Amino acid sequence: MSSLLEVENLFVSYGAIEALRGVSLKVETGQVVALIGANGAGKTTTLRAVSGMVRAGKGSRIVFDGQELGRSKPNDLVGRGLAHAPEGRGIFLNLTVRDNLELGAYLRRDKDGIAADRAKMFGIFPVLKERENQIAGTLSGGEQQMLAISRALMSRPRLLLLDEPSLGLAPQVIQKIFETLAEVNKQGVSLLLVEQNAHLALGLAHRAYVLETGQVVMQGTGKELLASEDVRKAYLGE
Repeated sequence: MSSLLEVENLFVSYGAIEALRGVSLKVETGQVVALIGANGAGKTTTLRAVSGMVRAGKGSRIVFDGQELGRSKPNDLVGRGLAHAPEGRGIFLNLTVRDNLELGAYLRRDKDGIAADRAKMFGIFPVLKERENQIAGTLSGGEQQMLAISRALMSRPRLLLLDEPSLGLAPQVIQKIFETLAEVNKQGVSLLLVEQNAHLALGLAHRAYVLETGQVVMQGTGKELLASEDVRKAYLGE
């Protein structure tokens, strides 16, 4: 397997507060990698640093598809095959479902391919087809999350960053979202996933990292961390 994403010695500060203190992780091509940890551990900041939304500190290295990202802007990264579905969904609430999907493909010029991908998203999430001309702000939380994932996939990413896809959703909707993520991964999209539901995240992940106060304190396969007594106590409520 080749590394699609390599993060080395990642430091991020918000003013005087150090949010990340030397985080290193890898996502191999075709993998699902999960980040778990308590609120404030630095999971969201890690994703935001990778996608260029916050600036990495001195000595940090982020390499995507063999190229160091440096000061790359988020929109440049989309063109290179990296998409980010942020926490809180970040969809355009005053636009229709269809318009949101079109905006996900804004860098693409292949009309037929865009139409085919839109149809594919409607196949994955049939409820979005029913709501195609509905204003996104009127969708339920679960439908908005489906739209956020679909919009990110419309850019045809090689790596999809997902921040808390299950947050605030009903159990049956969460199940559907995770089944879909497994399917998306089977179709060749690598995933870097931040998820409060550690059980689901580790069940899906090939590899996982545990963050505490801005540092990686444990790593291993999803199965290894699911079996770890420390992880079970701290994050699985056992």
